[in-house]
Amino acid sequence: MKLRFTFSFLIFFFCCSFITAQETEPKTELKEPYKVIDSLFREDQFYVSITYNLMQNKPAGYKQYSFSTGITLGAMRDMPFTKDRKWSVALGVGYSYNNIKHNIQVQDGDPATYAIENSYDKNKLILHYLDIPLEIRWRNAAPLNHKFWRIYTGFKASYLLGSKSDFQSAVANYKVKNNSDVSKWQLGPYISVGYNTINMYVYYGLTPIFKNTQLDNQDLKLSSFNVGFMFYIL
Repeated sequence: MKLRFTFSFLIFFFCCSFITAQETEPKTELKEPYKVIDSLFREDQFYVSITYNLMQNKPAGYKQYSFSTGITLGAMRDMPFTKDRKWSVALGVGYSYNNIKHNIQVQDGDPATYAIENSYDKNKLILHYLDIPLEIRWRNAAPLNHKFWRIYTGFKASYLLGSKSDFQSAVANYKVKNNSDVSKWQLGPYISVGYNTINMYVYYGLTPIFKNTQLDNQDLKLSSFNVGFMFYIL
């Protein structure tokens, strides 16, 4: 009998304690997780561009056909130098691909020979470069704002990794790889301006694509002028 009474008392005691705890425990409301503000944010550290390659310093009789594609991609190290991080410099490394479709026929030899030829099925010059861009940047970005205006301008040095001239017609086919007449370095300024995803991009090559080359008794000083769009990631 005594054991039963003790057991009943313990049950009553624990029930009372549980009810009291439920009444006295302060109610807390669930809050949505807050976003941590990154005061040391960096912007636009990866890039891709798609451009049309307009050639400059064209010799007499020179023509382009179809779409001469230019593609670049790479990574930049964004280094802000103002407290609000709206101004920065960036140094990077990237890759450029240029597919120039034109009417210059290149024949291999020592030296190679060049001529204007308008009868062909395919005639293109493909160039691969390692890029080293350096730029100064302005943007009205904020830690939690990923849509902003930007103006980035800089200078790019490009080292030739490989080249190929490919001429095909009904009467002759010529393929010239890694032509020694193609300049090893390309130098030029560029600018990228836009808002959010859409950014206009322009690059002007200062260095002729071919060095010390004659075409129909005139110096061949063909150079690049790329116009298109730049896309930034992260």
